[in-house]
Amino acid sequence: MTPLVERVRARLADAGGETGPAAVAAAVRAEAGGVASDLDVLAALRTLRQEFVGAGPLDPLLRDARTTDVLVTAPDAVWVDRGSGLQRTPVTFADEPAVRRLAQRLALAAGRRLDDASPYVDGWLADAGVRLHAVLPPVAADGTSISLRVLRPAAHDLGELRRLGALDGAGETVLRAVVAARLAVLVAGGTGSGKTTLLNALLSAVDPGERLVTVEDAEELRPRHPHVVRLVARPENIEGAGGVPLRELVRQALRMRPDRLVVGEVRGGEVCDLLAALNTGHDGGACTVHANSVREIPARMQALAGLGGMSPSTLHSQLAAAVQVVLQMRRHRDGGRVLDAVGVLRRDDDGGVSVSPAWTRDRGAGPGQDALREMLTERGVTPPW
Repeated sequence: MTPLVERVRARLADAGGETGPAAVAAAVRAEAGGVASDLDVLAALRTLRQEFVGAGPLDPLLRDARTTDVLVTAPDAVWVDRGSGLQRTPVTFADEPAVRRLAQRLALAAGRRLDDASPYVDGWLADAGVRLHAVLPPVAADGTSISLRVLRPAAHDLGELRRLGALDGAGETVLRAVVAARLAVLVAGGTGSGKTTLLNALLSAVDPGERLVTVEDAEELRPRHPHVVRLVARPENIEGAGGVPLRELVRQALRMRPDRLVVGEVRGGEVCDLLAALNTGHDGGACTVHANSVREIPARMQALAGLGGMSPSTLHSQLAAAVQVVLQMRRHRDGGRVLDAVGVLRRDDDGGVSVSPAWTRDRGAGPGQDALREMLTERGVTPPW
């Protein structure tokens, strides 16, 4: 870091005020005092602008329309995912303190606290449409870690996903039948597998006369639909007050006359309220959940329900009655995201719940196809096979 930059930073810190472009430029001119060369002044302006404005050196990566994730693991290790897996970039920071300052500034922009007393943060940068997670040393043993997830408005419907290869013709036809029959859907998959993208596309296929109410931790769902009410949870502020949890929003959504209640992702006790809602006449609902395969879904849901105080037997009973269809998304090694399987939930003889594949991308029709055909027929929808 050049002496000029250090002097400018000290001046701005002493002033304790504005750090916008005009203030930074004025401070550079004052500290240069006519001694520094034009190139030095321009370099100082560029460095300080990156430090005080936007996401600093990460801004070009975030502005790329293909970017889904930007990860910083060290001053000289910045990674980006543009839809084909993580790639290392030439972007670097001057040093570890520069990474820490950026993390703290982004946390402040998200209304959160990030310091030695509170060394990690999970926040939402609404203006940028970015979800922030950051961890400071010594919790992050190798230095400040920053993770940015870019959340973009829905750009794909089911037809577009088919053109992109995420669905084949049979998969699209099955999904349209499931939406038309108002079957409750659980979209599962690993991190970055395309769960939210698929859910957005499904909601865009809902009859325009229906009212959708979505509940999310982070604002990701923006379906192409004329009647959507979107509720977003709010974390506690720096003083530890003002938080609105996801579980409370699920309860509030039930009072808003939803034709379809949608939870962006269930991560905890809110699964209990969602299942209760879907069992009281709110059919056609949907949610996403982290699970690496359809076989893992009952166990995953059981673990989440336990956080809400629901016993395993009650969870299995509620799940079997509330959710009919499971959609499994998978991310291939080449970065492509595809619909891997469509399953139906069934009650086992021992009272538990398991998932029977009705269709898989590799094998086509599965043992659960007859059950899915029966559910579609009961709801007046002609099965696609």
